[in-house]
Amino acid sequence: MQIRQASASIFAFAFLVVSALAQAAGSTYPDRPIRFLVPVSAGGGADISARAVAARLSDALGQQVVVDNRPGAAGSIALETLANAAPTGYTMGLITTTHTINRSLSKKLPYDLLKDFVGVSQFTAQPYCLSINPKIPAHNVRELLSLARSMPGKLTYGSAGTGSLSHLAGELLARTGKMQWTHVPYKGGALAINDTIAGNISSQFTTIIGTQQHVKSGRLRWLAISSPARSKAVPDLPTIAESGVPGFSVVGFYGVAMPAATPRPVIERVSSEIGKILQSPEVGGRFALDGSEPVSSSPKEFTAFIRSEAERYATLTKELGIRIE
Repeated sequence: MQIRQASASIFAFAFLVVSALAQAAGSTYPDRPIRFLVPVSAGGGADISARAVAARLSDALGQQVVVDNRPGAAGSIALETLANAAPTGYTMGLITTTHTINRSLSKKLPYDLLKDFVGVSQFTAQPYCLSINPKIPAHNVRELLSLARSMPGKLTYGSAGTGSLSHLAGELLARTGKMQWTHVPYKGGALAINDTIAGNISSQFTTIIGTQQHVKSGRLRWLAISSPARSKAVPDLPTIAESGVPGFSVVGFYGVAMPAATPRPVIERVSSEIGKILQSPEVGGRFALDGSEPVSSSPKEFTAFIRSEAERYATLTKELGIRIE
């Protein structure tokens, strides 16, 4: 009996100590610069969006949020660094759709996406545009599907690589649209765009900013957008869902995560500040340049979203038979 009482007392004391430390962390945080790990090279869309948030988060928190670019291994290098960081709130990382896809394609990741991290807040949602070479005789999705069905496997689509979001979008369209076309993987989306313009492949899924200038010049033609609702950036462009493929939805995202054991008050503080930042017209305008829209969420919501996206793509890659050797 005495042993039970002693164990209970120790547990209660430990709980009080941890709670007190968490409260103290929340009240004094931050008192030094914060490192923001970004899994891409400087200058890209994800990096620019991350820096837009980091700059304003520095002002809001009163400490500099330093962007630390850690490209490589499909984003795994940055997340491995984040997983091994002290859970104090002084290291956070950019988490993207790629990470949720990689969970089911890469069997030897140096971290567990669903156990090692906690979501802080999502901050963007980014749809993809389906664009084709203008010589392809299709001016909307229905015409493209009809053409593909008449010549199974003859039409082609490029992607940023096997297992990329653009690859999954193409495979999902083939399955839900009941047609066949041939996937051509590239080492980056820009190469797929160039080959679509040259007529070496028929089409590709890419961001608005990636193809907008080519559409304006007539070198590419947009057919539809991959989000469930039309984009504010291109409101006249119909969705794939409303163009004959009900339920179709492929949307990329960026968000902030921290190590799982980070004190809750710290996570809540950063999440709250990001939510305020996303209400800024300046930040919303910056995101709109690449067709993204600001999307804030609570830590609980974003953590659940990461899990649901990971599970969704695990099911999809298994059904489609997509593997990376």
